[in-house]
Amino acid sequence: MKDRTLNVAVFASGGGTNFQALLDHQTNQGVWRVSVLIMNREAGAAQRAEAAGVPVRIIPTKDRECQDVLRETLDALAEFDVSVILLSGYLRKLQSEVVTRYEGRILNIHPALLPGFGGEGMYGMNVHRAVVESDVEVSGATVHLVSDEYDDGAILGQWEVLVFPGDTPEHLADRVLQVEHRLYPAAVDHLCEALIEKRTPERMKNIRLQEPPDQERSTEPTEELQ
Repeated sequence: MKDRTLNVAVFASGGGTNFQALLDHQTNQGVWRVSVLIMNREAGAAQRAEAAGVPVRIIPTKDRECQDVLRETLDALAEFDVSVILLSGYLRKLQSEVVTRYEGRILNIHPALLPGFGGEGMYGMNVHRAVVESDVEVSGATVHLVSDEYDDGAILGQWEVLVFPGDTPEHLADRVLQVEHRLYPAAVDHLCEALIEKRTPERMKNIRLQEPPDQERSTEPTEELQ
């Protein structure tokens, strides 16, 4: 039985389109709400938060003592009674103490199908460039639980996007971003419902976006998000 709404902290470093997708989605359900945006630098996501009335905490990480960053981070999480952390283009590795304290309650979205094309330095266009330069025919988005290793936590859900001959990293990125905006909010629902019901979330069914721009109509049935 759902007896409360979970407070969520979103960590971001950039413009925040996935953050906006989370904000837009939370108005349609009561399982969780974004209570704070935590950033390590000024960027566009802050303006999105301010427009939505979400508090912003800037915690710089460059050239700072790790313990100072850790203290400020834990203080912010405690201030807003955070139960779940969502990484949304956050370009710093979370400290081990945070990962341990929130084990099983931190999600990240990655713009490829893990375990391929992951690891340190694999973010944004670096990922799409590597995919296009490889011989894979399918890319997509992955939502996974966060561990101490880059992109190595248990996978919660994936959404496939075809890679076409002649694709550019930019074109592929546009198509993958569309599914990120749909997959991530659904995965957050999935995790938070499991946490409220005190159970381990099962892996979501893999699905494929049926008709993104520049893609031929799929003849395969599209599975619903579970």
